[in-house]
Amino acid sequence: MEKTMEILVKNEETRLYTVAYPNPGKETVILLHGGPGVPDGLGPVAEFLQPHFQVLTFHQRGTLSSPCYNSNYSIAALLSDIDKVAERFKAERFHLLGHSWGGLYAQLYAYQNAHRILSLFLCSPASGTGKQWAQMMKEAAHYNKNKCAGNEWMNMVKDAILGFLGKDEAYERLFTQFCNNCNKGYNVSTPIPVMVDHISAKAVNRTRRAILKEPEQDPMIDQGFPFTITYGDDDIYGESKKYVQERYPYANYPTIARSSHFPWLQNEQDFYRILSTHFGLLPQ
Repeated sequence: MEKTMEILVKNEETRLYTVAYPNPGKETVILLHGGPGVPDGLGPVAEFLQPHFQVLTFHQRGTLSSPCYNSNYSIAALLSDIDKVAERFKAERFHLLGHSWGGLYAQLYAYQNAHRILSLFLCSPASGTGKQWAQMMKEAAHYNKNKCAGNEWMNMVKDAILGFLGKDEAYERLFTQFCNNCNKGYNVSTPIPVMVDHISAKAVNRTRRAILKEPEQDPMIDQGFPFTITYGDDDIYGESKKYVQERYPYANYPTIARSSHFPWLQNEQDFYRILSTHFGLLPQ
């Protein structure tokens, strides 16, 4: 079995850096990273799933390895990226696994393309679009402020402003501190699991703008596929999680104990047990 394959998938004026874990004849799982615009972090999850599925993961448009030459960061363009990656690997139907913003990205795609979805696994998904996104961002700021020590919080505020003004290196520092905050108190092998050196301030800012402009999602009728939504018991969200639960009251909602926002690092045993249950990998 070929371990990985790296290619650029073309979608009009965007090139999507894609890593495939081929597994001929198996169902496909597409992984969606968070941020927005902060690849990738999901390598350990891809490797866990590889023996059982063809796994595809891509750096979202505008990040360092996925240039977006026409600066189109609309939700429609983002959704078409998933289509193009699936099309390149001849996946008519597939599982979606999204983390953080990637969990909201998966929701947006599934709402318009439920016929293509075999299952949804949302790990600490962002709460929603429009005002729901704005509320969630305030909750995440509160979480970070409580986790910071000394000058860390003031530095995060400064870097958030500089990042908003277009400074890539400011967002690199901001997301580094965010990862450190999430992993404080946990014995993790990789405290900074994302590629902060691949962040583009333009991609972060333009995608956030598109999310804020997007109408809030209506509840989705139960489509009958497996649907799991997990949060850590010390996750970054507050009351805004209710919006996800209101949209999908029929989903399974396991809470991962002793974890924050990166449960596959912080509580591997429980995370992979829940993931295996979702995908039917546990012995019967």
